Amino acid sequence: MSDPTFEACPLFQAPAPLKIGDAAPDFVARTTQGDLTLSNLRGHWVILFSHPADFTPVCTSEFIAFARAEPQFRAMNCALVGLSIDSLPSHLAWVDAIRAQFGVVVPFPVVEDPSMVIGRAYGMLDVTAQSSATVRAVYVLDPDGIVRAITWYPMTVGRSVMELMRLLAALQRVAEGDVLTPEGWMPGDDVVSPAAQTQDAVAEAGPAWFMALQQDAKA
Repeated sequence: MSDPTFEACPLFQAPAPLKIGDAAPDFVARTTQGDLTLSNLRGHWVILFSHPADFTPVCTSEFIAFARAEPQFRAMNCALVGLSIDSLPSHLAWVDAIRAQFGVVVPFPVVEDPSMVIGRAYGMLDVTAQSSATVRAVYVLDPDGIVRAITWYPMTVGRSVMELMRLLAALQRVAEGDVLTPEGWMPGDDVVSPAAQTQDAVAEAGPAWFMALQQDAKA
């Protein structure tokens, strides 16, 4: 596997879009909370989320929701990292405006990406794109820096922070390797066993061998 680390330079050419199971490209970038090296967050789950632009209504609503939920994400050993192509001064002004106008302090770093090199490395943008207006992506990284989930939304539709928290909880549960989570699973709900793979296992599981709900022993 090639080294996913890259330097933020204009000559960088993006690889194919990331897939679940890929190593997340490392980067060093300026943020509203100082320089950030993504790999320094190893040992934590990470939600890296991009937004089309600062000072836009949908993005502002999302940032308010992320900021209010940040303590819950932190309690789940998850770091939030925002990103857009806007400059650091723009990020700082926007974060300050959110505090002044809505009384909400944004406690997580917001990465600047004016050259779009990070967006392209993650496959958020085509290498020829000159605008990030279509980007509203989320990458959930596990503590080893591996991509475990990807979501994409259009610029006109806001994401659900509560759904991302649910997704994180489900990813953390299945990372233990013993069960799967069914539709709409929430912590404490029943889980499902992996489908039976042998004739004996199918016979033992019965007619519903392909989806056997069970009480979660970790609940």
